[in-house]
Amino acid sequence: MKLKVIPEDFVVRELAHPPVQKKGPYRLYLFEKKGWNTIDLLMRLAKAHHLPYRLFAYGGLKDRHAHTFQYVTVKHPADLTTEEKNFSLRSIGFMDRPMGPDLLEGNEFAITIRALGEAEVSRISRRVDEVRGFGYPNYYDDQRFGSLDRQMGLMAERLLKKHYNGSLQIYLTGIYPEEKREARERKLFFREHWGDWTTCLSRAKTTMESKIFSLLAERPKAYIEALQVIPREELSLLFSAYQSFLFNELLRRILHDLGLDLAAVSGVAGPYLFYRRLERKELAYLEPLFLPLAAGRMGFPDARSEQLFAAILEERGIKHGSFNIRKVRQAFFKSTPRNAIVFPGDFRLQPAEPDDLYPGKHKIRLFFKLPRGSYGTMLIKRLTMS
Repeated sequence: MKLKVIPEDFVVRELAHPPVQKKGPYRLYLFEKKGWNTIDLLMRLAKAHHLPYRLFAYGGLKDRHAHTFQYVTVKHPADLTTEEKNFSLRSIGFMDRPMGPDLLEGNEFAITIRALGEAEVSRISRRVDEVRGFGYPNYYDDQRFGSLDRQMGLMAERLLKKHYNGSLQIYLTGIYPEEKREARERKLFFREHWGDWTTCLSRAKTTMESKIFSLLAERPKAYIEALQVIPREELSLLFSAYQSFLFNELLRRILHDLGLDLAAVSGVAGPYLFYRRLERKELAYLEPLFLPLAAGRMGFPDARSEQLFAAILEERGIKHGSFNIRKVRQAFFKSTPRNAIVFPGDFRLQPAEPDDLYPGKHKIRLFFKLPRGSYGTMLIKRLTMS
């Protein structure tokens, strides 16, 4: 099986009805791209137009390995319409507020799965019917855990434990799957010379590396002050990654606690456990179930989820009150509910046809809609698991 062979194999369009006006302080754009993630490309555009990145706002992050369409606002009157080979930014009106997740209804997907044998086509076709009837677990997918360092873990967990030095070390030396060679070597150098701030400063390349190592060279134990330098948007993403990790772990334990027959698919931050079918009682429990993201204040739907979450925190050495971080205040943990399982809307499977890129194999196309925050790649994992 092959996925995302070319960007056109994975097309994502935001479903939203932004309140477009003829005038307003925020100019609204349709943002189309291939081969870029949302943040990196917007940062490039901000730099190109000599604008602060904070003026740019979006509803959701879109995958780099895809052909995506989304809405973006810029709090600036000039028309930044841009057309390049792999992206375009087209002005479509104005708004009196910035774009945000609350304006999104979901996403519409058109996905091509390639290099399939006849048995795989048949298996996927059967599983489409299973998903229509029973949904699938609404995990956060691997894309959410790009900030996970395999050796040191997630930065936010160290911060919650008040391990400020360790948290800062993960932030500056964490090595991620898509890291370029030069960045990987530089971070390994920082890790090897951690604590020798003048030496680290000599190899600093990014603005943040220079700022933080300069501060530490003058005040070697100023870990909290160094953490306070991290931009709000970046720290929010690091917090979200940890919330996603804890959500996935809670959902796994709930499925185990229900006694379901589960199949595992490996993931960078733990296995994704899938059921094939649900009995009526299990479906009646899971379909309306919403689980809270981790924060200081959380509203649990029942005693089962609350007790299982408490056990997770105890095992990881975290107290519930730790989520109210007082010394690093530029971002915070906010609890929002997320559905435990998801049912794709308008879900259809196009009949298999010969694969034009893999002779002798087949390709199929899937079309579906998902609520905001749900991953199309997770549905593919469910359909193609062993």
